[in-house]
Amino acid sequence: MRVRKLTLAAMALAAGLSLTACQGDDGTDQSAAPPAASTASSSNGGSGSAGSDQEGGTDSAGKTPNGTGGTSGSGGTGGSAEDGKAAKCRTDELEITAMDATVGGDTEGTVAVDLKNGGGRDCTLAGYAGVDLKTNTGTLSAERTGEEASPVVLKDGENVTFGITYPINNTGGSGVRITGLVVTPPNETKSVTLDWPGGASLPASDEPGSPVKVGPMGSAGQGG
Repeated sequence: MRVRKLTLAAMALAAGLSLTACQGDDGTDQSAAPPAASTASSSNGGSGSAGSDQEGGTDSAGKTPNGTGGTSGSGGTGGSAEDGKAAKCRTDELEITAMDATVGGDTEGTVAVDLKNGGGRDCTLAGYAGVDLKTNTGTLSAERTGEEASPVVLKDGENVTFGITYPINNTGGSGVRITGLVVTPPNETKSVTLDWPGGASLPASDEPGSPVKVGPMGSAGQGG
């Protein structure tokens, strides 16, 4: 009986050791595999992400100088050149006077209107001034002569003159009495009213159109 009990005990101990050994092998395989897989995945993913970010940053930085370089064609110089051109003369910048310029023996009377730049900057007069005569029968507008009207740039203190021609009243009658002269500089709406320095009247006429003519800037010579 004693021998049999020892044998059974030895068999039970051997079976226990075998079971423990099997459990140890399974635990080692399961615990070791996940960390290894996790480490590899983290390493590969991190490298790939960093590479993408670096390449993207390089591209963005590379594009920035090109975009900045484009500002060299911003037209700043062209804009400055345009701004450098003399702007039109304003009525308030001009000293406007009128004088009789009729020469003895002329069949027509002439009034010279002088425009002097007193605005403290260069300015441009281009085209024809507006001219209206105030008369005892209403306002009479002068017609343009049709001569070429080239732009005139006036420095501060310089002047330009244009001419007004009108028929002289030799009829012996009272005609149309002139009471004033209204001048509007080219491309302006503000006018200046002056005394009329020419003949006191115009011959009465039933002909269509205005007998008064106005020339472009510089048509009556240019003063100093």
